[in-house]
Amino acid sequence: MNETKTGQKDAYELILDAIDVGVYRPGDRLVESELADRFGVSRTPIREALQRLETQRLLARDGRSLIVASLNHNQLAELYAVRAELEALAARLAAQHAAPEEIKVLRDMVDEDKKRLDNPEELARTNRRFHKQLHLASHNRYLVQQLDMVHRTMALLATTSLAAEGRAENAVGEHEAIVRAIEARDGDAAGTALRAHISHAFETRLKLDAAGSDPR
Repeated sequence: MNETKTGQKDAYELILDAIDVGVYRPGDRLVESELADRFGVSRTPIREALQRLETQRLLARDGRSLIVASLNHNQLAELYAVRAELEALAARLAAQHAAPEEIKVLRDMVDEDKKRLDNPEELARTNRRFHKQLHLASHNRYLVQQLDMVHRTMALLATTSLAAEGRAENAVGEHEAIVRAIEARDGDAAGTALRAHISHAFETRLKLDAAGSDPR
């Protein structure tokens, strides 16, 4: 990686992004020297980033090695329960506080995603951007911080549930319902639509898991 790219993001962000896009998956071992070579930075910031990620429980110890952590069934259920409540709050606040321009951005994102229904990996990336934009539209910095932490943990899920049959189309439809409620300034409807969206995503993940896949 060139120096310009490295200068834009610190070692922590670089490693987190690599986990998020699946370069490193749950159970993969992370080695300081290899990471330093990959990202073109010295080993000291890599070491500090690994320590930070371990503290956040995104990495786990396997003997003397650090590996990308994984989530068991109970942890997954806990994560989705918290995510549903926090995201529903964000949707309610967005309905109250989002600027018209922010709402238009959300609407445009949904319209663009309708063109990506046959590309689950790309849709997964734009899905993350949609949720981030919705968080910001809440205009509550403390809520955004908590949701950032939740979504960092979501990076530990190795594949996208949007690849499940019919899920991509349903998810985009659910996003559209959320935006429609925000456009109407109906906070209760926005929160309900968001909570239903997360519930359907969790149900899809559980079905994939039961079928023996490794869903995200």
